[in-house]
Amino acid sequence: MTERPRMTLTGAVLDGPSAGELAAFYRRLLDWTVAAEESDWVKLVPPGGGAGLAFQSEPGYVRPVWPSESGRQQMIIHLDIEVDDLEPAVAYATELGATLHGFQPQDDVRVCLDPAGHPFCFWIRT
Repeated sequence: MTERPRMTLTGAVLDGPSAGELAAFYRRLLDWTVAAEESDWVKLVPPGGGAGLAFQSEPGYVRPVWPSESGRQQMIIHLDIEVDDLEPAVAYATELGATLHGFQPQDDVRVCLDPAGHPFCFWIRT
């Protein structure tokens, strides 16, 4: 078997209609720094280091539907964000442009949608 080469996960990329607008939402939400920026691509990194998030403009972007529905665009990834208190986190996120989803499957999690429709979850460690 071939020896495994060194690999480092440096981030995940979310598509949307505007990389800049989606990156601006997450920059404010997470208080992360812009590490690289092009016209259709932006990368954010956390202040303490580690994997970041990148955003890519996709002209044919279709908002995902969650929970999934047959024949509709499904989400491909969602983000889990640990918080100290759910309600202030949701209030802050909605002020920035997020939407609280109508379906909430767990008492200790709040599912929100970012401005491009990607689900993300606030959760509290129990």
